[in-house]
Amino acid sequence: MDLLIGKTIGLLVVAILVAIAARRLRLPYTVGLVVAGMSLAMSHIDLGISLTHDIIFDVILPPLLFEAALNLHWGELKRDAAPIMVLSGAGVLISATVTYFGMHQLLGWPTAPALVFAVLIAATDPVAVIALFKDLGIEGRTRLLVESESLFNDGVAAVLFALALTWISGTPTGVGLPWHLLITMSGGGILVGLAVGLAALLVAGRTGDHLVETAVTVAASYGAFLLAENFHFSGVLATVTAGLVIGAVGVRATGRRLGLSRQGRVFAMEFWEFLAFIANSAVFLLIGVSASRVHFNALGYTSLIVTIVLVLVGRAASVYPLSFVFRSTRWRIAMAEQHVLFWAGLRGALALALALSLPDGLPMRGAVIIATFGVVTFSVIVQGLTMPALLRRLA
Repeated sequence: MDLLIGKTIGLLVVAILVAIAARRLRLPYTVGLVVAGMSLAMSHIDLGISLTHDIIFDVILPPLLFEAALNLHWGELKRDAAPIMVLSGAGVLISATVTYFGMHQLLGWPTAPALVFAVLIAATDPVAVIALFKDLGIEGRTRLLVESESLFNDGVAAVLFALALTWISGTPTGVGLPWHLLITMSGGGILVGLAVGLAALLVAGRTGDHLVETAVTVAASYGAFLLAENFHFSGVLATVTAGLVIGAVGVRATGRRLGLSRQGRVFAMEFWEFLAFIANSAVFLLIGVSASRVHFNALGYTSLIVTIVLVLVGRAASVYPLSFVFRSTRWRIAMAEQHVLFWAGLRGALALALALSLPDGLPMRGAVIIATFGVVTFSVIVQGLTMPALLRRLA
């Protein structure tokens, strides 16, 4: 127990030092954490914890997804619902298709590994994207589009990943994908999120204690995720939906609010901001530690560069053509916003969690994990470091 407490405090101290240094150097905090994690690993400092699928999915993702959804303004989300849904739905499919054919045709990957990699890497990760925008202090419609798309395409990618694995394991000769599972997993996750969110507000409304009210929101964030996953629904969509319900009805409603008291709303928002800081610190430090231990040469640096380029091309193929569709509508996306949407398409914890969950029998499983770490490391460090310059240029 003493060892666990000591290592936890050590992680917190590193996060504090990185936060101070990043602010003074005017660098994204997330980039500093990844670099710090790499430095710790190369210094042979044992953090006592490693990045696994269970840690990402069961510990880190629920609070980060919930906090992001809690902070979304429902009115603004409804206003831009059309482009957000198109980008997060059709955008994932386009990006995955481009990446799949590139990996299959250019690098000669078999269908199974090419397909699962294309799907798991297609979505932008809300953990990485939201943390970056908070670091840079970005507000307004651009932030709404980027963050909202990343939240929803996260759920879409997770569902498509499960579908791809089901298809690969169950239909080796190739028949249609079980699209009914797409509806079941997505719809079930949303329904669970709605139920948990409303139940949490009803429970919170029976007490005026802001501490109890905040504890209820914590239970809702993890409860929605775990309950949905238990029924083989999308835990990501369940947690996002629960966060949206509590945020819209219990926190930001202009009329009569349900559930949270005035003090409870203020305290809960501050608490979730702190919890997100802790979770972000942990995940990006662990990404840096894990990435430094990956043998990228096993995949080949040429193949890794081609993979990164393919992922970027897939992102571009989803952002610019889909944005063009809205050029003559009230949802028009300016070219500067399109460039930000493209380059802010960071990959992070979700892609790693999905890659680490791949079954041992999948062909080229090791190559998929290496490629995923390569893309994530590039996106967080290179895209993260250059994002401030891009924003200044487009301002």
